[in-house]
Parts: sequence; structure tokens; C-alpha cells
Amino acid sequence: MRYIPHTADDRAAMLAAIGLSDTLSLFGDIPAAARLGRPLRVPGPLTEMELQATMRRDAAQNRSVEDLVCFLGGQFYDRFIPAAVGALAGRGEFATSYTPYQPELSQGTLAAIYEFQSMMAGLTGLAAAQASMYDGASAVAEAALLAMDTTQRLTVVMDRGVFPESRQVAATYVTARGGRVVVPAPDQSLEELLASLAEPPAAVVVQQPDVLGRVRDLRPLAAWAHERGALAMAAADPVALALIEPPGRMGFDVVVGEGQPLGNGLQYGGPTFGFFCVQDALVRRLPGRVVGATQDGAHKRGYVLTLQAREQHIRRERATSNICSNHSLNALQATIYLALLGPEGLREVARLSTAKAHYVVDRLTALPGFARMAPDAPYLFEVALTVPGSVADLNRHLLDRGILGGWDMGRWDRAWAGGWQLAVTEQRTRAELDQLVEAVASWR
Repeated sequence: MRYIPHTADDRAAMLAAIGLSDTLSLFGDIPAAARLGRPLRVPGPLTEMELQATMRRDAAQNRSVEDLVCFLGGQFYDRFIPAAVGALAGRGEFATSYTPYQPELSQGTLAAIYEFQSMMAGLTGLAAAQASMYDGASAVAEAALLAMDTTQRLTVVMDRGVFPESRQVAATYVTARGGRVVVPAPDQSLEELLASLAEPPAAVVVQQPDVLGRVRDLRPLAAWAHERGALAMAAADPVALALIEPPGRMGFDVVVGEGQPLGNGLQYGGPTFGFFCVQDALVRRLPGRVVGATQDGAHKRGYVLTLQAREQHIRRERATSNICSNHSLNALQATIYLALLGPEGLREVARLSTAKAHYVVDRLTALPGFARMAPDAPYLFEVALTVPGSVADLNRHLLDRGILGGWDMGRWDRAWAGGWQLAVTEQRTRAELDQLVEAVASWR
């Protein structure tokens, strides 16, 4: 039988408190055309065998990257995950309490998080990292709030090259705190926008590599921000950082990003984790948890939650941030992945992905009507192309041939209509790259 804890009177009282007459009013903002308008067509009672057969049949209608050759990117990538990652992360030792407030009971969890923080700080070129965020977009948003709190300013400038989902999430957070996110117009450069500002912003946020795939020298931007008392922030791809100079070494104050490419599966878009790294002066403003190394009374190394009072996690009015959790299992998978590969292994993953991307892009841009959207900028393993026709039509053509094509950038922004964002990982073989080119050449 169903367990519904609230009585009809309980529900009526709650609705009355918020000024609504019935439960359906809670969904009033959803257009009527988007609502089902009828009960779900759910079959009657099934035996366990019948239920399993039904679920297998329904699941077989899905097609995943196990069935298709994937060229989708946009911060989530079809990268190879060594079997040891899942085998080690799934061990019972890591199935510990959710919140490691009692260090004497949580040394294994705290040690793993400490290693994660150390690896991410090294990868981004900064002094410290926290214990992981929900995802890359919320990390960008929390970075914007950190900048507002640090500078006591309300404007955060974000380059158009920052992934649109991150900009949207950040705008939601910042607006709720009385601030605003400013983005260059489609025909305006970031430098032109910065020059037009009446007052300096709290922060300037860029993506490295950006949504078009461009890899840029960010030193001038960091210098501009620091001359005006603003923070320089970058959202970065962690695999790309194995090949290019980390923003932290270019003078950036904060580097955040999506961690899925590090040993985490696509998982229907989540859960994953975000990373958040800062320079020394900002360590006490980090959102979420920070694990530190210490010594016990016998001078043995140990680990604790540090630099923050417990109120950070349980008393909203005293918290520097209202994030109180971390995706430690996903971060653990990244830690194992990075430990298995080491610096040279991660660099080889990035190098292979880049070499394969350049091979296929050179062949695609030799086809009539295909060109890079940022032809003069260097790129790694993700790049935006213009196509001679409908991107949606091209992707349908590819799907019929077992290929998951690139992202239709017009779905992000009308200014990018006709843009096709293509991502190539180390998993793609030369035969698959040639298959993509041949399929594209047969289009139209």
C-alpha cells in the first residue's frame, strides 16, 4: 500500500499558507500544452518476470554511447574509464558515513578527499582546492558569489565563450543575491565590453578552452582584473590542463570546472562533480568542505575538516556558501583515475584526443561549406564548425548511420545558428573518424 504521510487536512493547511487552493496550482507556471492532461497509461499488476521483461523491452529502445560512435561534448565526454576505477571506488571501505565530521571514524574518506584536493590544485596551478562541488555549472555560480563577497561588488562579467548552462546557473545564483551577470553582445568582444563598464566588476569569468574550442593566452585578462581590484576566474577542462598552461599559472585567482572527464561516466548527464580551486588569499572563502592534513598527539599524520566552523554546513546565516555537501564518490573516481594515469598518462589522453580531432577537422573542412567558426585560434579536442544547412538535419542523417553527431549550437544561442560543436576523445579510432567524414560527405 502507498505511504502518504500528510493527511488531507495537512495538505490543505500548507496550501492555504502559500495562498493556493489546490495542488494543481503548484504547477500553474507549466503551460497547459506541456501537461499530459490524463493519467499515465501504466499496465496493471505484473509478476516479477513480466516486470523484468517489460523493463528490458523498454530499455532496449534507448541507444547510448555503447551503441553509437559519439562526437558530443559540451563539458561531458565519452572518455575511456579503466576498469580499476570502478573496482576500487566500489570497495566497501568507501561506503562510509555521508558527513565526515568525526575524523577518528573517517580517516579513509578524509585521506581520499585530501588527495583529490592536492591533485586538482596541482592540475589548475593554484594553492588549494575544496572537496568537490555538485557539478561544473554550480562551481561557476559559487565562484561568482565568492567574487561578490570578496570585492563587495554586484557585477560579474562572463565571456560569451563560457558554456551557456554555466552562465545560466550563475545568473540564477547572482540575481538571487542582488547582483547581475553581464555577457558581451553577439557582435561585441569581451575586451570591448570591459572597456565600456562604468565601474569595475567583481570578477571576469572566461572558459579555457571556450565553447568554440579556442585556447587563449589569458594573462592580459588577469592583469586587467587585478589592476581594478576584480578577481580573474576561469572555468577549465581538466583534461585540457594536461597540455596547456593552467590558468592559475597565468595569474588567475579561481579555477573551476566540470570533473566528469576524469574517470566518471556520462550517466545521463549526472551525477558528476565540480572542482573549485583558489589562490592562498581566498582559501577561507571556499564554499563547501576543505580537508586538511595534521598530526595527532603521537605525531602521526591525520586528516580533518579544516578552516571552517561547522556552522558553514548547518547554519545558513553564518555560511560563506549554502553548499554543504560534496560529490565525494565522484571525486574519488577522479582521484583513482588520475592516480592510475599519472601526469604523463593524462597528457597522453589529451594529446591523442587533440591529434584525432585535428585529423578529422582537417578532413571535414575540406568539404564544401564546412569551416571552423574561429579559424585563427588554436584548439585541442573540441571545436565549433559551421555547416552548409540545418545542423539538426545533419545530426539525424548521422544518427541513421550509427553516429552521435556534434552539438547544435543554435540551441544554445541564435547567434550560433548553423554552428556544430564537435568533440573527439581518445576512444575514437581512425576508422570511426573516417566513418564520420564519409557520412557527412554523403549528406544532402
